[in-house]
Amino acid sequence: MTNYFIYEDVPTALQGDKLFNFAIGDALIREVVRKPDQTLLHFWPIENMIILGMVDTKLPYLSEAVNTLQESNYEVVVRPAGGLAVVADAGILNFSIILAESNEEKMTIDEGYAIMVDVIRQAFAPFGKQIEAYEIVDSYCPGKFDLSIDGKKFAGIAQRRFKNGIGIMIYLSVEGNQQKRGEIIRDFYQVGLKGEETRWHFPDVDPDCMANLSDLLGVSLTVPQVRDIILATYEKEKPVKTGYYNEEILADYTAANQKMIKRNEQIFSKE
Repeated sequence: MTNYFIYEDVPTALQGDKLFNFAIGDALIREVVRKPDQTLLHFWPIENMIILGMVDTKLPYLSEAVNTLQESNYEVVVRPAGGLAVVADAGILNFSIILAESNEEKMTIDEGYAIMVDVIRQAFAPFGKQIEAYEIVDSYCPGKFDLSIDGKKFAGIAQRRFKNGIGIMIYLSVEGNQQKRGEIIRDFYQVGLKGEETRWHFPDVDPDCMANLSDLLGVSLTVPQVRDIILATYEKEKPVKTGYYNEEILADYTAANQKMIKRNEQIFSKE
């Protein structure tokens, strides 16, 4: 049976690194490849950041679109995982399940997504609302494993894969102004496209199709409370231990961080 370890603190020396949680996510995938008897749980709240996917960098007017985000006091980062633009702020919880796979038992993309869907459904089952998984096409960062209640999306899922290691990531809109988040991403695409047709598909975002988990459940919830609810789901099975950033993890973090810095510099230097 796997052992569970939680990672959520940022080392003091690295607290100023806006790319920390992305780079450490890659490092933790490397760690489970070395130690396949572990499942790692990574909670990573971020404030005032717009996280772009690689497809977003194909917008014909990317520079202008990014400028509008920065003028609204958002940091802008292109992440290594798939998907499109999402908002990260104090009311959003980002959470990753990081697990190993063997050459003999490969996990499909959909099976990876299903693991996260099952965890979230288990965690919030006591609230009595049905959580559905299907694409909300006019949401931001739409995908076929969008999570919704009563037709309103509150979470999206992405994956990051290396050989024999998988990170399944979810953002959960817990509280705050979800309407504004939707408007920000809608406007980002409107400025970035200016009505032009491209070979890539970008969502025509309707802010009304998304909502906060708090509102959908009819309960006042905070990001720390949602983190505790998810963690309790695992602790029903066995205790979750605190994970530590050993030398191997930090070395992998440094390598991943340098790649992300280079990638982001290359993308934005073209603008």
